[in-house]
Amino acid sequence: MPDTALPTEARILAVSESAAKRVAFLIAQEGNPKLMLRLTVSGGGCSGFQYGFSFDETTTDEDHVFEKDGTKVVTDDASLDLLAGATLDYVEDLMGAAFQIKNPNASASCGCGNSFAV
Repeated sequence: MPDTALPTEARILAVSESAAKRVAFLIAQEGNPKLMLRLTVSGGGCSGFQYGFSFDETTTDEDHVFEKDGTKVVTDDASLDLLAGATLDYVEDLMGAAFQIKNPNASASCGCGNSFAV
């Protein structure tokens, strides 16, 4: 059976400067500099998978930590399979402000941007 695992260099999650600044701001608001943003993918949502965001100060052996400007974003191994090559961004526009995932693995997404299909 052929190995279908992604090469190590493809299993990355990029964090934009804007996202790093926003995460740093939110962590400062929480008052705990040990916190990291945890990004997960789970089944559900209107398109099949949905993104989840939370703060965490611990990691496990199955976690991958990505850092930008001292800000850490952590995701588990299974989520990284669906996030490989994606970029976490933070966008402010006339409609509001939100984290956005630019995910090359998503074949479709819902209007809210929190759900996607592969």
